[in-house]
This record gives sequence, C-alpha cells and structure tokens, in this order.
Amino acid sequence: MSDDGSRPARIEDVRDLALVMPHVTVDYGTGDNPVYQVGGKSFIFFRNPRPDAVDSETGERYRDVIVFWVASEADKQALVQDETSPFFTTAHFDGHPSVLLRASRIGDLTRKELAEVVQEAWLSRASARRAASWLSAHPLG
Repeated sequence: MSDDGSRPARIEDVRDLALVMPHVTVDYGTGDNPVYQVGGKSFIFFRNPRPDAVDSETGERYRDVIVFWVASEADKQALVQDETSPFFTTAHFDGHPSVLLRASRIGDLTRKELAEVVQEAWLSRASARRAASWLSAHPLG
C-alpha cells in the first residue's frame, strides 16, 4: 500500500507526525506515556485511564485515550459532533480546547486526516512566530 496518506492511520503515526513538526520535544508522563510539546506546551498526550472515559457496557476505564489540542471550541465541536468522527470528549474536558481519540479507533482516520489533526494541534500551541513560519512553508489547503 502506498504511503500517500490514504491508508488507515496507525498509532505510530501519532509519534512520527508529531516529531516532524518543528521545535517538538517529548516528555514522559505517568506510566511513561508520551507528551508531545512545542515551546513547553503540550499539544498531544497519551492519557492514563480515568473515571470519565469508560466503556458504557463494562464500566472499564479506557486505557488508550489520546488527547489532541484544538484551536477553538468551534473546532472541537466540529470534530465531536460529526457522527462519522472517532473523536469524543467528556465532561472533564468541558471548556478545554481538546478532543479525545481512542487508539483502538485511530484506523477510522486516514494518515492524511491524522496529519491534519496533529498539525492543527501543534499550530494551536506553538508561538505565533513559529506558527507563522511553519504556515508560510506549509500552507493548509
């Protein structure tokens, strides 16, 4: 299968796509979960199981939640209200500019779609200077 972006996204794509963005560092949180940062600000992190994200049938906490920052509440709502989208939120994240994605559903996205989410997450947290510099070289389309 070609790597033209149309293939299903994979969990390792999160790392690969985050690390190609400029000025990215990786910290490791509880449980050695990666936290991708730009300028000391997180833009993607792998979350520990929490009581607000649980399987409705079993009550078990999701162990595979990834948090992506978004630029605005409107962007968040566009992702979580689209019934075809694998993104979701919980009451814990009310008012927080981020969306959640279970790693088990990452293949619902193409690699290209995931790349757009990662880039938007980075742009939402990068300094204005860094974002402008990146956008001038990579116009969003």
